[in-house]
Amino acid sequence: MAEYPPPKVWTYDSENGGRFASINRPTAGAREDKDLSVGKHPFQLYSLGTPNGVKVTVMFEELLEKGHTDAEYDAWLINIGDADQFTSGFVDVNPNSKIPALMDHTTNPPTRVFESGSILLYLAEKFGEFLPSEHKARTETMNWLFWQMGSAPYLGGGFGHFYAYAPEKFEYPINRFAMETKRQLDVLDQHLAKNNYFAGDDYSIADMAIWPWYGALVKGLLYDAGEFLQVETYENVIRWAAQISDRPAVKRGRLVNRAWDEKGLKERHGADDFDGKL
Repeated sequence: MAEYPPPKVWTYDSENGGRFASINRPTAGAREDKDLSVGKHPFQLYSLGTPNGVKVTVMFEELLEKGHTDAEYDAWLINIGDADQFTSGFVDVNPNSKIPALMDHTTNPPTRVFESGSILLYLAEKFGEFLPSEHKARTETMNWLFWQMGSAPYLGGGFGHFYAYAPEKFEYPINRFAMETKRQLDVLDQHLAKNNYFAGDDYSIADMAIWPWYGALVKGLLYDAGEFLQVETYENVIRWAAQISDRPAVKRGRLVNRAWDEKGLKERHGADDFDGKL
C-alpha cells in the first residue's frame, strides 16, 4: 500500500468515495426543494431498511404487537443512493440528512425526532414499553443503548466500509476495524453469557438497537463477513440473535423499507401490506 502523506490543507475529491462517491460531500443542507409525503397515521417515518432503519420499524411493530393501535405508522422510503435524504423536506426533519427520521403528528405542532437511538427512547417513553421503570434496569438499558450508538460506527463506517465498500481493499484499515469489531462481539458475548437480554431478563430498546447490527452480523446478513470474522465463536450472541429473530414483530420490522429485496416492502402504510410476505 502506497503511503499517503496528508496535505497541509485537505480538499474535497468527488471521485474518492467508493460506492457512495456520488452523494458524499463535506457540506450539509438541502440539495433539492421537495416536500415529504404525509400519510394517514399518527407517525410518519422516513427511512430505509438498513440496520439503523430496522431498529425503528421493529419498535413500531413491537408496539402494535402489544396492542398499541395508536402506534400505527406510515413508513416512507428514503433511498439514500438517490440522495433522497438531501431534499428540503427531509432536511427539515433531520438536519443531519441521515435515516431514520420521524414526525409525531399526535402533538401540536408535530414533533420531529431524529437519530435512531433518540427515536427508540422517544417511543419507549411515549408508550411506556420496552424501557424498565426500575432504576437499575432502566440505567442498564440506557448503558447498552448508548453503547450501540457509539460502537456501531466502527462496525459500519469502519469495518463495513473498508471491507465491503471502499474502492480498494487496504490491509491496515480492514485489520484495524476487524480487530475492533471482534472486540465488540466479545464484549457482547461475555455479557450475554450471564444475561438473557442486554438489560437482564426483559427484552428492551437496547436489544432492538443492537440486533440489526450485531445480530445480523453473526447471522451472516451483514457484509458477507461471517467467515472472515469467525462469528460462529460468539455462541451467546448467536443464541440471543436467534431468539430475537423469531419474534413476529422483528420479522415484520425487518421487511419495511427494504427496497432492494423483492421479499421486502418498499413502503409500509398498514398491517395488510405484510400479506404474502411472511
